[in-house]
Amino acid sequence: MQNINLEHPDFAAKKAMWNKYRDLYVGGEQLRANAMQYLERRQKEPADIYQERLGKVFYENYIGSIIDWYAATLLRREPAISFEGPNESGRRFFRDFLEDCDLKGTSFSEFLRRQVSDALVYGSSFILADFPRIEMPVESRAQEELYGASRAYLVEVPATSVINWSRDERGQYEWVVIRNSYLTKASVDSTEMARETRWLYYDRFRYRVYRKTEELGQPVAIELVAEGPHAFANQGRVPLFETKINEGFWLMNKAALVQLEHFNKSNALSWALTMGLFAMPVVYSDRPWNQIVGESYYIQLAPGDRFGWTEPDGRVFQIATDNLDRLKEEIYRVCYLLNQAANASGSNLQSGLSKLRDFAIAQEVLRGYGDTLKDTMKRVLRGIAAAREDNLEIDVSGLDDFDISDFGSDLADATNLLALNIQSPTLQKQIFKRLARKYLCDSRQDIKDQISQEIDASIAPAS
Repeated sequence: MQNINLEHPDFAAKKAMWNKYRDLYVGGEQLRANAMQYLERRQKEPADIYQERLGKVFYENYIGSIIDWYAATLLRREPAISFEGPNESGRRFFRDFLEDCDLKGTSFSEFLRRQVSDALVYGSSFILADFPRIEMPVESRAQEELYGASRAYLVEVPATSVINWSRDERGQYEWVVIRNSYLTKASVDSTEMARETRWLYYDRFRYRVYRKTEELGQPVAIELVAEGPHAFANQGRVPLFETKINEGFWLMNKAALVQLEHFNKSNALSWALTMGLFAMPVVYSDRPWNQIVGESYYIQLAPGDRFGWTEPDGRVFQIATDNLDRLKEEIYRVCYLLNQAANASGSNLQSGLSKLRDFAIAQEVLRGYGDTLKDTMKRVLRGIAAAREDNLEIDVSGLDDFDISDFGSDLADATNLLALNIQSPTLQKQIFKRLARKYLCDSRQDIKDQISQEIDASIAPAS
């Protein structure tokens, strides 16, 4: 219990990096509040000047928009999920689960969209599958349904909360520790805040919950508040599912340094332009100078005295502007969206074939993300089905077409395949169900299941 707050060396090494990546993704006031960590201070720059620059800091958040575009485009069409088996109550549960997977009204697709965003920022994201803890004894499946004990739900776990773990030789978790911290108030009229920290420990068979509450900086001992077997003990596995992005597809890691360079260059250029609007007077004279210079004043000079204003000639500004454009294009290039950089700058000089080729690369990247996400979905849904003992065969398809015109190609391919007149009712069923699920990807799961059953009933099996 005293060592529950220990951190894994990999977690400790990445903690600062994750905080920086989160600031770069969110931008806005969050980055402004932490701008001192990212805005470079010039050598021997006076503190008051640096503080003034911090007060005027701004951030052009390209990488945040790129990550949101990938997450939205990947799940623009919901994946097709099939549940095969005679267990009607199990299918009914999963229909409700896909509409509300976290007991907060969040659909499974929306939950996964946030998982994709987190994975592209941190390199991985986690899903904890859990069941409600019921104090009263449960003696039958009917009682489980009645008390809600079998109503599985999902919990988002960011990579910054998984602080310690151990894996076996196959890479499976042997145990894991999840830490969450938040502020609480004793009552609505209380002016004092308390920070509560909870640690969730899971191994292959049991769970433990630890808690510590600090009030006014007074630490309290860590206490064990709950323990027992978890719902995945019959599978001998930790109920934490990871969505891991390989380093080549980890967008924030590829673009973060370029985005920071753009941030510093753009703020330096903005500061120089602002200061250029307030020209500094220069007096060329051998005698003492004590006159006041301002917009409503005049000055009198002796013969031979000279007076002028310092003003940049603009060449360095043009170089800085060109460099900012190149950095912006580099951010989009490393994220496989160079054509969007051209559209954003207004220089739309690419041919139609070139644009198609560039977007084809982004489509292949999206398909790679889709394969990773489908693997996560299968593991989560099949794990829950095994914990509930539903005896359903679960499969996930889709997440491979990202333009509405692609359905026309699928329809043409299906028509050509059916025209071969292959004597296989199973093949015909699968073709019709695949087309129906893709076309009706946004419909409720019970409607999709009903259509699948009707297709199965309408096509007679081979004699």
